[in-house]
Amino acid sequence: MGEGVVQITDGNFADEVIKSDIPVLVDFWAAWCGPCKIIAPVVEELARDYSGRIKVGKLDVDENTKTATAQHVMNIPTLMLFNHGKEVERFVGVMPKDKIAKKLEAVA
Repeated sequence: MGEGVVQITDGNFADEVIKSDIPVLVDFWAAWCGPCKIIAPVVEELARDYSGRIKVGKLDVDENTKTATAQHVMNIPTLMLFNHGKEVERFVGVMPKDKIAKKLEAVA
């Protein structure tokens, strides 16, 4: 887990994401997923860039199937942006950093 990136689990999803006072970007990923490895450095950069303004977390879909299923994550990587406990944006697949950052700026 990179600097500034929170580990999100089935057990802490509500506290870390739904009840968060600031927007949260959650990276749904798995260790075996090639595209997840490609986007991981981008997620870590975003965590540094938006530190204090947006919380960034990673949720391993293999270890946390309850939350991944409840959030209707069908493909990975999926990045979901939550604000005030509600999903406001979803990115599926590898996306360029600037495209994600543009959406983060709208809620940061």
